[in-house]
Amino acid sequence: MKPYLQVENLTKYWGELALFEHINFTISEGQKVALIAKNGTGKSTLMDLIYNINSPSEGSISIASDIRVSYLRQTPDLDPDDTVMQAAFKSSDELVETIQQYEEAVDSQNHDLLAEAMEKMNRLNAWDFEVRIKQILSRLKINNLEQRISELSGGQQKRVALANVLITEPDFLILDEPTNHLDLDMIEWLEKYLGKAKSTLFMVTHDRYFLDRVCDEILELDDQTIYRYRGNYSYYLTKREERIQQQTAEVEKAKNLYRTELEWLRRMPQARGHKAKYRVENAYKLQEKASQGRSDETVELNVQGARLGKKILEVDHLSKSFGDIRILEDFSYKFSRYEKVGVVGENGTGKSTFLNLVTGAIPVDSGTIDVGETIKFGYYRQDGMQFKPEDRVLDIVKEIAEVIDLGNGQVMTAAQFLNMFLFPPEVQYSYVEKLSGGERRRLYLCTVLIQNPNFLILDEPTNDLDIMTLNVLEDYLKSFSGCVIIVSHDRFFMDKIVDHLFVFRGKGQIKDFPGNYSDYRDWKEEQDKLERKQEKQEKAEKAEPAKQDKPKPRKLTYKEKIEFEQLETDIAELEKEKASIEEAMNAGNLSPEELVEQSNRHGELQDLLDEKEMRWLELSELA
Repeated sequence: MKPYLQVENLTKYWGELALFEHINFTISEGQKVALIAKNGTGKSTLMDLIYNINSPSEGSISIASDIRVSYLRQTPDLDPDDTVMQAAFKSSDELVETIQQYEEAVDSQNHDLLAEAMEKMNRLNAWDFEVRIKQILSRLKINNLEQRISELSGGQQKRVALANVLITEPDFLILDEPTNHLDLDMIEWLEKYLGKAKSTLFMVTHDRYFLDRVCDEILELDDQTIYRYRGNYSYYLTKREERIQQQTAEVEKAKNLYRTELEWLRRMPQARGHKAKYRVENAYKLQEKASQGRSDETVELNVQGARLGKKILEVDHLSKSFGDIRILEDFSYKFSRYEKVGVVGENGTGKSTFLNLVTGAIPVDSGTIDVGETIKFGYYRQDGMQFKPEDRVLDIVKEIAEVIDLGNGQVMTAAQFLNMFLFPPEVQYSYVEKLSGGERRRLYLCTVLIQNPNFLILDEPTNDLDIMTLNVLEDYLKSFSGCVIIVSHDRFFMDKIVDHLFVFRGKGQIKDFPGNYSDYRDWKEEQDKLERKQEKQEKAEKAEPAKQDKPKPRKLTYKEKIEFEQLETDIAELEKEKASIEEAMNAGNLSPEELVEQSNRHGELQDLLDEKEMRWLELSELA
């Protein structure tokens, strides 16, 4: 396979901190590769280095010169004054440039430029490009193509940027968190799209189902080293555990050998100068190996939640609208102790609005929300991070609590608590502006949990969190002794946590589904099949009486038979002439005047063919 990307001895420092050192890997044509690592270890930095947005401290990156590359950044940089359509077209890609050249040549009536542009359009199969753009934007639920980028939400802008990299169908596609800001239907569509795409793929994502179904290889960046796993996410989990066990066994073996060698070194110190030099050197190597413990700190979220009373939360005949858009209509529900509810639905159906209503952040139109006296909400919002860039990590936590109650008489200082959240002492005294996006999310989660809530409301908590942190958060939520409402597009996360779902269907309608997300998808697919079958049956039943009452169809008259036979001859001749013109235009031997003349004739032929084929179809019904 042809190598598309080669990374050799790559090193990158962030100040004095080494994100990774001397890493090596290759991605070849046709591979679909995912990168997994903890937040703050340089995933997005590595992506920027590959696309030449940033420079490495050491090492080299080589990308094949004859391939087309597209890159979706975690935070896309779009021109706020562009329309959606202009932003989708904006690219340095040869395909987009060719279309722009063709449009300019048509406007200027420059025959030389027009001939060159048409040849490129044919070679790149660019004639249906605009149709492809609209199809992809439609699947990503961006429908107002004349809307300005500045008028879009952050999530909508990310989807426009995603459309921009997909429509050019590049040879090599680099994606940084492509599933962020997509609803579940969009994720499943993108999953299928990338699974069928011919593009070679390198991506960062925390969506584990997405990883499992799209990627055939995993790269793990761990302890500043790259580890390669030739399989999907399920295969990676198995092999990673084997690697860790093997590394642990090797370290234990080195420790035992080092103890023996250390005893040997300590004996007869007056004779040390005469001892075998290689054995002394070997002892120091064993010392280095024995000191290599795994830095696999875990976030053990054992925060003590406030006591829950008998009355939790009761929603009675709740309604909410924004203008003509109905978010909730006459919704009632009574929450029980320890209940864990998932909230799913398309973007714009009111999921976040529902959370804001429950917590009293926005007023209801009608109905009541009755909150139990003992309830203490912990609300993790999509836009809830209000940290100042100049704030220090430790000071942010200390402002909320100097000491954290873990329950059972155990307490922890703010510094100890942050260390448990994978913020080592040197990071605790860092400024927020130096944290990665995922580290800021982890810090925000920390500030929510240390307030001892007993009713957690989490709005897209999985965005920008690494897989390691997600696993720990899942374990915490499963054992959390309180109530939980989660809005998330992470299907794996939802399947592990929730007891049932609130499915937002739009127009104020909510369905309470008894099961997790995978259960719901299976049920919905069956319902869709039944609905299609019922529609087909109803159409057949409606058509049956009409078929019985339908008069006996007439046959072709003699004149129509002659016309029908002549049409077949005419269509064949027109098709032959059309093919001849297309061949001449693609050959590139026509003069500009001949090219324009043949182009006009090609359009006339197409109109004639459409007319005659339509008449042929009418007569064929009677034949």
